[in-house]
Amino acid sequence: MATPAQWLAGARPRTLPAAVAPVLVGTGAAVALDGFRLGPALLALLVALALQVAVNYANDYSDGTRGTDADRVGPMRLVGSGAATPRQVLGAALLSFAVAGVAGLALAALSSWWLVAVGAACIAAAWTYTGGPLPYGYRALGEVFVFVFFGLVAVVGTTYAQTRTVEGLAFAVAVPVGLLIVAILVVNNLRDLAGDAEVGKRTLAVLLGDRPTRRLFAGLFVVAFAVVAGVGVAHPWALLGLLAAPLAVQPARIVLSGAHGPALIAALQATGQVTLATGVLLGAGLALS
Repeated sequence: MATPAQWLAGARPRTLPAAVAPVLVGTGAAVALDGFRLGPALLALLVALALQVAVNYANDYSDGTRGTDADRVGPMRLVGSGAATPRQVLGAALLSFAVAGVAGLALAALSSWWLVAVGAACIAAAWTYTGGPLPYGYRALGEVFVFVFFGLVAVVGTTYAQTRTVEGLAFAVAVPVGLLIVAILVVNNLRDLAGDAEVGKRTLAVLLGDRPTRRLFAGLFVVAFAVVAGVGVAHPWALLGLLAAPLAVQPARIVLSGAHGPALIAALQATGQVTLATGVLLGAGLALS
């Protein structure tokens, strides 16, 4: 039996900024549009957190049963390490999906039933990242889906749940959030590049190779903060988000220096911190505007 600490590690708490940041920015956009509602905002946060934990357990289950987690660096792999059985980890994933589903139904009841379809699409995307017969995470499409669902869908959906309108501002601020979350995935896959290539997991990092992946990682920071600056032209308070830019120097330096394996864990953690800080600051700036 896995210990509580191992289950917590298996949930990969360092990835939770990818759930929190979009909700903060989407809520900030809702405030800017005079449509803030606390109840839907809190439910959106619960949905996002539950989905993030669910996809982490689902990936652990799918990769573990495929044998691609047998020799990995980085966070605890429950199935791959033998600490928990595949059935137990699948149960944890399904429980997390259930929490997200119940919270999503409550959110739809308060906002719009169209969100049920959006939630179903999110759950399907979360499961098929590494699960199912054609996992898109094994076909170099992970970054595309992460940008769409953790960026556009999460931010715009959070704003829509509160304002019940689809606004250009929400789409604009979703772009930097999505790019920063993609950076989390890129550095994660860079860390696992050699192992993924060996077992046939064709991530974007495997497809591009080591050096281009490192350049892509740094470029995501540059473009993300350039978009924040662009949003600041119309909403000057949004420029608060640029205060998080110095935090990107450390992970970019680690990655561009050629670090490998466990050394990239620090870059992964720092990228999560950049994402969360940007979410807090950009969300606050939008609210102040």
